[in-house]
Amino acid sequence: MATSLVAVTLTAPPASAADGPALSIDVSAARHPISPEIYGLNGGDPAFNAEIGQSVARWGGNASSRYNFKNHTYNTGSDWYFENIVADQEHSVEGMVGSNLARGIKPVVTVPLSGWVAKDSPSSHPFACGFPATRFPQQDSFDQWDPNCGNGKLNQENLTGVPTDTSVPADAAFDGEMVSHLVDQFGTAAQGGVPIYELDNEPVLWSSTHRDVHPEPVSDDELGTKGTAAAAAIKAADPTAAVLGPSGWGYCEWVASGVDGCGPGADSAAHGGLNLSQWYLKNMKDYSDAHGGKRYLDYFDQHFYPQISGDKTPEANALRLRSIRSLWDPTYVEESWIGPSGVNAPPLQFIRTMKSWVDRYNPGTKTAITEYNWGALDDINGALAEADILGVFGREGLDLATMWGEPKPTDPGAYAFRMYRNYDGTGDRFGDVSVSATAADQGQLAVYAAQRSSDQALTVMVVNKTGGDLTSPLSVAGFDNAGAAQRFTYSPADLSAIVRGDDLPASNGHVDATYPANSITLLVLPAAGCSASLHVNGDWSTGHVATVTVTNNRRTAITGWKVSWTWPGDQQVTNSWNTTLKQNAASVVATDAGWNGRIGAGGSTTFGFQASGTAPPPTLNCKPA
Repeated sequence: MATSLVAVTLTAPPASAADGPALSIDVSAARHPISPEIYGLNGGDPAFNAEIGQSVARWGGNASSRYNFKNHTYNTGSDWYFENIVADQEHSVEGMVGSNLARGIKPVVTVPLSGWVAKDSPSSHPFACGFPATRFPQQDSFDQWDPNCGNGKLNQENLTGVPTDTSVPADAAFDGEMVSHLVDQFGTAAQGGVPIYELDNEPVLWSSTHRDVHPEPVSDDELGTKGTAAAAAIKAADPTAAVLGPSGWGYCEWVASGVDGCGPGADSAAHGGLNLSQWYLKNMKDYSDAHGGKRYLDYFDQHFYPQISGDKTPEANALRLRSIRSLWDPTYVEESWIGPSGVNAPPLQFIRTMKSWVDRYNPGTKTAITEYNWGALDDINGALAEADILGVFGREGLDLATMWGEPKPTDPGAYAFRMYRNYDGTGDRFGDVSVSATAADQGQLAVYAAQRSSDQALTVMVVNKTGGDLTSPLSVAGFDNAGAAQRFTYSPADLSAIVRGDDLPASNGHVDATYPANSITLLVLPAAGCSASLHVNGDWSTGHVATVTVTNNRRTAITGWKVSWTWPGDQQVTNSWNTTLKQNAASVVATDAGWNGRIGAGGSTTFGFQASGTAPPPTLNCKPA
């Protein structure tokens, strides 16, 4: 589905607009690349994924923890009566990898670590299942479509399953075989095959999600031993592939093993007082050091779900937007159960804390969040949250992210992705080099800025989180603008389109704009450079002579220039002066002659040429060298 655009006229600010916080951009400060892998999804609509140029797709979730590539069978675990399901070709690991590689999307493939994978099973009911009625006739609930499969509880107490009812043992050697199988089909990562393998999914929850085969809580040592063994098997099968882990489910797994629960305990004390994430990173580093310094963990990955309701009441909407601060803000204390009234966690600063732990315990490891979702993607509030989140991911330098529970193409949440990845319907995107962007009140207007490498344009994303229109001054330092800012807005005024408004004047590094209530606005400031105009001095039936004027549009001098054009016919340059000129077929490139490369601010210079053929005026493109 292509982005819908509507031309409108937006001139004077609405009379009701209030004064908003000042916004400041410094293009020369805080510069760092934005990873394209932060715009990933776990699934979603293929047409929408293609439209936004989806960068990464993850094959994960609870079912992947017991996926058996040899028979294409997985177990649903506690998600649905612990049933073995045979995947069709589309949902097999080979189907997922093949379809994504064909679309230029990097697949992340999960390998199992729990010790068990699904055994052969009928492809239709009745399925093999972890708590069959033939073994456990009394249970709290049974699958209405498969009455032999129960939920493994009696009077709300867990029953003890028999692993071999559904599963067969699988250790690190199995993981190595799985990677080798995918290498045989698709090549190594370096050859365009699977680039990243994930070390299972939310392992500390095995004693819940897969308690029929792993009822005991996961300890530091179990996770560490299984993780290093699987990582070594992956690297042996494909030395060019990256490894990602441990993919914890949330706050408790972030800081504690299953043995400890949700805070420091005996397991932590036995491992130097480190929490689970810290010890996991250190254990991977120790394993690398013991094996010649070879890296075995490439991405430190955790899942993040805000501990808020999915409601869309005014209170829930306000909390949804505030809670994004847990990703980065050193002053924001969680308002959920993990805040002062619960675990009493200090400010999470989730991404910044991940990076600080990496720097201390396993330097050079990238950071990832392979599951997240703030909810309400079918509402403008969810779109505001997602636009804010993607801005935070880029500014904070997260390396990879994949949303779980993707928006429908028509959902407002999908337009948040489009604002970054296809704001004009022709594939233009938010910049790829993050620069400094601040708001006097981030709670009212969140602002993110990035420069686009392809054309040096400055892109500025502004999220109005309030219920009123706000008019704010924007100051831009360290950037020469071409004189106007393009404006694209997504707001409740039209939830089916990104609206292209009138350009805004940009003078001396200042842009004044009104940001509608509950809206996402992208300002695109083309980089100032040079312009070129052509004057035909004389023409005749077989040729013509022309002069080209090159003008510096910057507020500072340029030290070189390049003018290019494509002839509309078979014209051929036969002579030129005051330039170094080359023609290849219909394409012409003229550069300065050295002595006339420097042009002062607002100044100009000229060059000329003689060409065969008539003189229809070509479109000239000018770039500073």
